[in-house]
Amino acid sequence: MAELDTSSGGGKKGGKVRSKKASTRVDLTAMVDLAFLLITFFMLTTTLSKPKAMDVIMPDKDEKTKEQEPMAASRSMTILLGSNNKLEWFIGEPGKSQPTTEGYGKDGLRKTLVEKGKEIQASTGKFMFVLIKPSDKSNYKNLVDVLDEMKITNVTSYAIVDILPSEIDLLKRDGNY
Repeated sequence: MAELDTSSGGGKKGGKVRSKKASTRVDLTAMVDLAFLLITFFMLTTTLSKPKAMDVIMPDKDEKTKEQEPMAASRSMTILLGSNNKLEWFIGEPGKSQPTTEGYGKDGLRKTLVEKGKEIQASTGKFMFVLIKPSDKSNYKNLVDVLDEMKITNVTSYAIVDILPSEIDLLKRDGNY
């Protein structure tokens, strides 16, 4: 039982004879119970932040079940994720167009996605398709940043695919691997 003792500290000998005062004791048991009840109440009624997840639809590994629709190279953008928070992108097939090194953020990848998406929409009348190819030198944060940019810029057609050896050579050539 928790209690607060407010008795005087000692008995002095001699001096005036005074009547003995009874010590006052405050029982703190109810206050401790109330504190635990309040802690329990607030722990159970608070809302914890829920993890935020983004749905990514990945293609089936079995190529026999679905036939792939041919995609025009002029409306496909490839993003190669390299090391040191750098990426390269190009429109079309690797080796036929010069890749551009870019950074992440609103002045980097976001601006490029918006501009190239509008250009492709105006020239072909169809939406741009983006291929995201992380290298083994890129980190998980880079992939999440690219997926965030896809969501922010409303690019609905994108896929995460394996990087080709020729694309790794492009990254090495530009010092981004």
